[in-house]
Amino acid sequence: MATLLIIHFATTWALCGLILTIQFVHYPLFEKVGVEGFPLYHQLHLKFITWIVAPLMLTEVFTAGVMVILGERRPLFLVSLAGLAIVWISTAISQVPIHDRLAQGYDVHYIRKLVRTNGWRTFGWIFRGVCLAGLLGSILSER
Repeated sequence: MATLLIIHFATTWALCGLILTIQFVHYPLFEKVGVEGFPLYHQLHLKFITWIVAPLMLTEVFTAGVMVILGERRPLFLVSLAGLAIVWISTAISQVPIHDRLAQGYDVHYIRKLVRTNGWRTFGWIFRGVCLAGLLGSILSER
């Protein structure tokens, strides 16, 4: 289980770094692209970011599921699953529909809504990362 936890921890922290970049750099820059360039820019964003985000998110949820199946019940791990739920629910009910709307063209209202609602995913991943760091730290201090 130790190797699985390390893979899970590393994946979550990779997603933390990625979501912070998206939240504070990439999404806010959507407003600066302009009306004409936005459709292609947004289309390419979705195409390229999916190759990074999807494997990481799937690895994270898969390793979490395997850890639960294998009996991981430490409180920090279980609490971290709330952050995972926040990330997936926010992605499904906010980010995907907003990106679908933005695929129709530049709309500053929806760009700002994307940044605002993506805050939930940012919180969810940072929360998870902190929980998992605490968990890993407590396991290492026991040795």
